[in-house]
Amino acid sequence: MRNLENVIYVVSGLPRSGTSMMMQMLEAGGLQILTDNIRSADDDNLQGYYELERVKQLKDGDTEWVTQAAGKVIKVISSLLEHLPVNFHYKLVFMERDLMEILASQRKMLERRGKPNNPEDDAMFSNLYTKHLVKVKSWLSAQTNFDVTYVNYNELITKPKEFAATIAGFLETPVDVQAMAGVPEGKFYRQRNPASK
Repeated sequence: MRNLENVIYVVSGLPRSGTSMMMQMLEAGGLQILTDNIRSADDDNLQGYYELERVKQLKDGDTEWVTQAAGKVIKVISSLLEHLPVNFHYKLVFMERDLMEILASQRKMLERRGKPNNPEDDAMFSNLYTKHLVKVKSWLSAQTNFDVTYVNYNELITKPKEFAATIAGFLETPVDVQAMAGVPEGKFYRQRNPASK
């Protein structure tokens, strides 16, 4: 096992890809979460967002706070991963989800907030997200201070025990696998792509 003083556990992925659920799983497993709870639970994330507002300042060079994340879990959106300081080792759980479900979930969230959205834009956003993921994965593959495991949200929902055990092995630190497996709940899986059933 690595020295936890220099390891940061990171959960990342596209918005609406299951990152908050993974944060909840790791918290249930016994890991300490770094969050400010400014963004509270709502109808779009019933269990909470598990975010730290200061993460958004990474792109502006605000990284001094990252030392507080050593040995803990933090959520970092995929577009900000490259701004994490290089003097730490990161164990990254990267969430993946059917893109049509992500887009449907985003539309529903915008609707609840009274913001305009157009389903006809799905093809454009799907193309943009696909290119972004290719770029991020290519960048991650070249980093020596990142260990990465990719977790498919759609499969995790159906096989939580199997994935919880796999993730626990990847983290290389003691966690409660049974508690982790108990977090995914089908009732929260609301935006399903009919083609993926």
